[in-house]
Amino acid sequence: MNKKILMLLMFLTILLASCTEADQVSHNISKEADNFNVVRRVAVINTRTDKVEFEVIGRISIYDNTSSKESTSTLTVVVETDKDKYKKHIVKLTNWNMYVVEDLEGAAVDQYKYEINYMPESILPFKITNSK
Repeated sequence: MNKKILMLLMFLTILLASCTEADQVSHNISKEADNFNVVRRVAVINTRTDKVEFEVIGRISIYDNTSSKESTSTLTVVVETDKDKYKKHIVKLTNWNMYVVEDLEGAAVDQYKYEINYMPESILPFKITNSK
């Protein structure tokens, strides 16, 4: 019994130690960027000619599906152009191009940031009754 508890404690210690401050900050920066709070530049470069084929600068969220099992690899770039206005661009990724994402302004993130958002339209009203 004591060996099992000791092994469990060792496992939890290793698990908690593997989450570094850099991992937490990186996660927070990515989340801020996906919420359009960071100005970034995305450039798609032709690796044969070294020419930039596509470039977007602004408050950008990106999604790269190269790790998924889809037959074609695409880079999806969503840009916030104005308050509640967005544009979506899709770039086909091939063996002859690559993309680079550059953070232009930096992000002021807190490794301890914690936020809960309740969407009032998704909360169903209910009535509490008292029965005797």
